[in-house]
Amino acid sequence: MGVDQELGRLSRELGGIQPPVSFAELDAGELARLAEALMAERARQAEGLNQAAEEALKLVPALARGAVRKVLFR
Repeated sequence: MGVDQELGRLSRELGGIQPPVSFAELDAGELARLAEALMAERARQAEGLNQAAEEALKLVPALARGAVRKVLFR
């Protein structure tokens, strides 16, 4: 992929926010690694949040956990 394509990919990973202009000085491989690192970190963060939510559910009485899980994780 070219630099422009990788900048577009990075922009999508940033939620549509354009990366700083200086990022255009990076080569396509560096931009790809940056986009992949961002994607991996977001996945790791989401997994951590899921684990924290499951741990928090352990504080809810057993009989109510199913209903609370449905409300929280529609």
